[in-house]
Amino acid sequence: MSSTLLLEKNEMARILDRLASQVLERHARCENVMLVGIQRRGADLARRLGALIEARLGAPVPLGTLDINLYRDDWTSLEGKPHIGQSNIPGSVDERVILLVDDVLFSGRTVRAALEALLDYGRPRAVELLVLIDRGHRELPIHADYVGRVVNTSRHEHVDVLLEERDGEDAVRLGDS
Repeated sequence: MSSTLLLEKNEMARILDRLASQVLERHARCENVMLVGIQRRGADLARRLGALIEARLGAPVPLGTLDINLYRDDWTSLEGKPHIGQSNIPGSVDERVILLVDDVLFSGRTVRAALEALLDYGRPRAVELLVLIDRGHRELPIHADYVGRVVNTSRHEHVDVLLEERDGEDAVRLGDS
């Protein structure tokens, strides 16, 4: 199986820096913002983004993680039993702007599940979506407010986001299924 390198470590760092700048342009001091990363790699990216924003503001932004496995609409078709992880939302989401973070936006079904899971914690003022890669092929009317890179793919291809914390390297690769 072959793969094509789409982003390497330095490019990913520049993109995350740009995304942090865009968040700060829209939300200035981020007083009412909470970052929530979708488990697993979205949570890793949210931590990185939070560190970049904190370095610029001199103050932390609340950071949570969200496990969406119970909310997936494909759980009956998954082989075996889905692994149910733990969500960690640090305080009330009511009247906050939730910045939902994920690695790849594809069909929109993961984001739909995340929205459903998030609403179990309360009623945010707004939810914005930040993704590292938008690869198209939406099945639901969902779009990202902040996009690191748009990558045109075919449906049979897949995008792999590799992160140092989880995979030992930072890279984004495009491969055939």
